[in-house]
Amino acid sequence: MVKQHASENEHSLPPGNKQASLPQWLYEEAKYHLFPWGPGFLAQKPAIFAGSVGLAIAVTVAWILAATGRIAPAVVIAWWTGWSVYEGICRMHCKPWVKEGPWWGNQYRRAKVPDMVAYVATKNLLIGAALFWLLYLLGVLPVTFK
Repeated sequence: MVKQHASENEHSLPPGNKQASLPQWLYEEAKYHLFPWGPGFLAQKPAIFAGSVGLAIAVTVAWILAATGRIAPAVVIAWWTGWSVYEGICRMHCKPWVKEGPWWGNQYRRAKVPDMVAYVATKNLLIGAALFWLLYLLGVLPVTFK
């Protein structure tokens, strides 16, 4: 259960429908964790909207270039770090919530800056590691031990 103050926007609340089916719950969880934008994102100033979309496309292209072996992993890590900073700032404005309790639970609380930094850093580290492992297993990233 999310503790909501009267001044908080209900549209920025995280998914918490305990009545949802498993596929619905998985979809809502994936959408919440993968996309930092909230319902008010489309109402942003055009420059902020364009910059956000541009950054998302640039990060996606960096991962695609890594998958095709045309960009160094260090460049992808740099882009991913930049995306993480952007995502933390964006989430503090659009989705200022972090989970309280176990990761599979539905309890959220209002995030403070250190909470959001820890959430975004951990989430993106895990996603980045999984993507690098996938690229390695596909034979795109050679591993050299010295």
